[in-house]
Amino acid sequence: MKAAAGAFRRLGYHGATLEEIATALRMKKGNLYYYFRSKEDILFACHEYSMDRLLEVLDSVEKAELSPEYRLRRLIDAFVHTILDDLQGTALFLDVKALGPRRLRAAVARRDLFDQGVRRLIQEGIDWGVFDPRIDPKLISFAMLGAVNWIPRWYSPDGPADSKEIATRFAEYLIAGLRAP
Repeated sequence: MKAAAGAFRRLGYHGATLEEIATALRMKKGNLYYYFRSKEDILFACHEYSMDRLLEVLDSVEKAELSPEYRLRRLIDAFVHTILDDLQGTALFLDVKALGPRRLRAAVARRDLFDQGVRRLIQEGIDWGVFDPRIDPKLISFAMLGAVNWIPRWYSPDGPADSKEIATRFAEYLIAGLRAP
């Protein structure tokens, strides 16, 4: 999946071929077909992997007996690292429309579970008095997810900031605007 993610990053989903993915893995295209029937299968597997990882982190932060702010910070951090480190800066969430209807519904349903978890953490912060009660958890979740999902559009592995710095700064910036006055 990392080889596919790298190819998708360099060439875009539609520009990457199974042959290029196989070459990156030092195998023949036919060998790749043993594991995946199509490029869409690989894209879906990448989505499933990333959502598995994010939903696991969501579950662990929701169970943690820590402040909502700290749990949201951990979630944003894991989200950035999943996109930049695990998936090599691939805009998987932006390429979701390349999936067929059945897989698209499944991917969107899992993405919605993550969004709902982010909203719960924001609402909990409001309820605890940590976050401003005037904010709308739905809109703030959309803003946060949009900001992090956009990172692959501008991120360069050769750039001055690594994933750790980006994750830390994004978490700081995104949470700073939520704090109660």
